[in-house]
Parts: sequence; C-alpha cells; structure tokens
Amino acid sequence: MSKTLTTMQKKALRKLPFGALALSLALCVASVASLGAQSPLLTRRPVRHLVTPIYPELAKKLNLTGTARIEVTIGPDGTVKHTRVLGGHPVLAVEAERAAEKSTFEPASTETVEVIEFKF
Repeated sequence: MSKTLTTMQKKALRKLPFGALALSLALCVASVASLGAQSPLLTRRPVRHLVTPIYPELAKKLNLTGTARIEVTIGPDGTVKHTRVLGGHPVLAVEAERAAEKSTFEPASTETVEVIEFKF
C-alpha cells in the first residue's frame, strides 16, 4: 500500500470545506473526552428516600409534561446540602427542586454530587 495520496484522493480532500473538517475534529475530541467521563468505576450514591414532587396546578392547567434535572450536593450524613436546577420547564423544576431538597441518601465517607431526573 502506497504512503502517498493518489491524485483522486488529493482532489477529494481539496473539495472538503474547512468547516466540515473542523467539525469532524471537534466531534472526535468531544467523544474521546466523554469516554473518560463514563468511567466504569464511577458509582452512584444509593438513595435512602426519594421524595416524589407534587405536580403543580399551573402545570395541570397548561398541560405541561417533561423532565426536570436537579443537581444535588449530598453531605457525608446523606442529607442534601445544596441543589441546582440543570434543566426542565421552570414550573416543573421548582417542584422538582423542592422534592430533591427533602430526599435522603445513604451515608458515605465524603460529600458527593449527583443528578436526579424527575419525570412529570
């Protein structure tokens, strides 16, 4: 197999727009970076009691459905120390955040951060 590019290969490479090459490279870098984040050693903190959020009256009237994502910081004793809304409709996210604050987790040696998804 020859190490040099054929004339047809060179012409094909010239026709590719620079933006497409940059996008391809960015996607490759992003997918490699995400592989490191999906480590099999990563374990989730066991939930002791997950509070179910109340479906808001306004959401019923507007016929809202969806998922609210809440990031929770859990202390070593298993109680939720801090919450932050990551996504979802604001009407649903308020109730999801309230439920997350009242949830409890199993004790651990250190503080951990988890993401909880509530489906409405």
